[in-house]
Amino acid sequence: MKRNVDVIVLSDVHLGTYGCHAQALLHYLKSVNPSKLILNGDIIDIWQFKKSYFPDSHFAVIKQLLDMAYEGCEIVYITGNHDELLRKFSHVKFGNIQLANKLVLNLAGKSTWIFHGDVFDVSIQHSKWLAKLGGWGYDRLIQVNTLINWMLLKVGKERYSLSKRIKNTVKKAVKFIADFEDTASQLAIEGKYDYVICGHIHLPQIREVVTKKGTCIYMNSGDWVENLSALEYHHNEWTIFYYEQRKHELGKYPVEEILFKNSIEDLLENILKGKG
Repeated sequence: MKRNVDVIVLSDVHLGTYGCHAQALLHYLKSVNPSKLILNGDIIDIWQFKKSYFPDSHFAVIKQLLDMAYEGCEIVYITGNHDELLRKFSHVKFGNIQLANKLVLNLAGKSTWIFHGDVFDVSIQHSKWLAKLGGWGYDRLIQVNTLINWMLLKVGKERYSLSKRIKNTVKKAVKFIADFEDTASQLAIEGKYDYVICGHIHLPQIREVVTKKGTCIYMNSGDWVENLSALEYHHNEWTIFYYEQRKHELGKYPVEEILFKNSIEDLLENILKGKG
């Protein structure tokens, strides 16, 4: 039986890259019944799309999202830097799916400001080629890490994240994450928002930020490359869902061997017709 949730926020899925855990995401999506689903950027990795890697499991995630919209779930796709080509279509709406650059939700009398967060990244704003090179390098790192984890699991060891290790040990990376969270929180406080939700830095988080001007709750939905996490809002409370910790609760779905196939032309035709 599917679990009812008021709002779910996903970000940084990176469909079209080797690091994307599409089957795990599909398992999660098939287990929930949200009233609103917010895709907070970098869902389809258009930066890496030229390498012609888009397996059936990635198409199946897109089909599942279309099915959810067709069945009544309101979906808001907020653009990020890896899918920034969609920003020219912001405010476009077809069926229950809407494109946007940011979103404000009012939940239980409190305001929640949601955006991807790449606007704070100087390398993206001023040296896009450098950011894309970094994205390419990150994807290669994830490929190596996938091989390492496969070998670790074979000998009964736990998974290991190279990128997390790098982020936690490189001072500049640690400072960037802290600055990112503080900047988002300060802007939210100045804007009189109670909550602010970002993606982009692949680090799930819920924490209170207090400044001289006020307080807010900073949240980040994490990603589906390393953390496999989502933000869920239900019974007037925000929580972080971690797939690896709770996948045993989701029930069994036939996602291990996905036979779904569809051409891009057929998929676009279904989208334009509003079909699931």
